[in-house]
Amino acid sequence: MAKRIFDVSMAALALALLFPLLAIVAMIVYFKIGSPVLFRQLRPGLHGRPFEIIKFRSMRDAFDEAGNPLPDDQRLSRFGAWLRSTSLDELPELWNVIKGEMSLVGPRPLCMEYLPLYSAEQARRHGVRPGVTGWAQVNGRNSITWERKFELDVWYVDNRSFLLDVKILFLTLVKVLRRSGVSSEHHVTMEDFTGS
Repeated sequence: MAKRIFDVSMAALALALLFPLLAIVAMIVYFKIGSPVLFRQLRPGLHGRPFEIIKFRSMRDAFDEAGNPLPDDQRLSRFGAWLRSTSLDELPELWNVIKGEMSLVGPRPLCMEYLPLYSAEQARRHGVRPGVTGWAQVNGRNSITWERKFELDVWYVDNRSFLLDVKILFLTLVKVLRRSGVSSEHHVTMEDFTGS
């Protein structure tokens, strides 16, 4: 209950303070990438239940001759890459926090299609609400392997506390300022998870 009160109060305060920035980013996304400004996608939440995550759109619509989306590196514009490196694309998720679908801190919500690929141990990451940031994000983000990322997520589930959340939030600010760990070595974001 204390974590939930902290999440809602901090998310509401952040949305109020950052509203001018959110409005500016939304306008730039509209002119640089197009409509819709927001990216919405079903992601697994607490206990794997799906919810619709909200982010600023960072990729343009681009398809091959068969109508399939082009690879990420061909759809991610320079502005989109900057948006991701600064984590500004994640700010609309504060609304997911207020709605109770996410927490400020927790394992990042990944793709629905990954659910059947997790081992029983890896699936324990869904024992808490997913987070805007998390232990894996401040310990490598996309520069570490999926297996290491899941180990860190499960460690957080087993060791979570208010003080740990505060530490993660502080370290997140440091990571964002340094723009470290945004991409994996061979991908503009992170390779798809195909199972361990």
